[in-house]
Amino acid sequence: MGAGGPNDDNIWPPWLIPLLREVFFVQCELHADSPKSECNMYCLDCVNGPLCSLCLNQHQNHRHIQIRRSSYHDVIRVSEIQKHVDITSVQTYVINSAKVVFINKRPQPRPGKAVTNTCEVCDRNLLDSFRFCSLGCKIAGTSSENFETVISPENKRLMTSVWESEDSYGSNGDGRRRSNGSNGVSRFTPSTPPLTATGIRTAKRRKGVPHRAPMGGLLLEY
Repeated sequence: MGAGGPNDDNIWPPWLIPLLREVFFVQCELHADSPKSECNMYCLDCVNGPLCSLCLNQHQNHRHIQIRRSSYHDVIRVSEIQKHVDITSVQTYVINSAKVVFINKRPQPRPGKAVTNTCEVCDRNLLDSFRFCSLGCKIAGTSSENFETVISPENKRLMTSVWESEDSYGSNGDGRRRSNGSNGVSRFTPSTPPLTATGIRTAKRRKGVPHRAPMGGLLLEY
């Protein structure tokens, strides 16, 4: 497992840097007609690109991991990845009740206020006990590997579009982060969407004054 160091980029597993270059959640060309054709699996032994669940039939007894997605970023569950690579100093997050790490860097358009610790590579806000926000940033920060050569051009375009959307959404980006200080884990809670013009009109709308039914059609007997 890669421990990281100033000049020891050769100790990283041979599948790790190729993993960072891949684009996941695309349709499998071999199983395009299947509802399970989304490519979110990766074989660590074959290192032959993203796989769908049906492709795994050809990789029996191989080591593989599942890629998941949070706020348009790829993540891996800690329980899966820590068996194969050292994730020390990489911040973990709890998403959908599972602890995960992000695969690639996630720079913030605007730095948060009163921030005391940021990623050593991309300057994303971190809890004080961590140095990196992702596996990619750990590789860049602990070896001579040029981070720009790690990410594929397609992933760069995807990241840029996500950063821009986060910037337009607000300084909180992909959600408010709550620190669970006791175990050094961040939890995500969804941000409140901005109030639209339609919502404003609806909020200001008042009920009309109630009127009684006319008495003309009522028959009275004596």
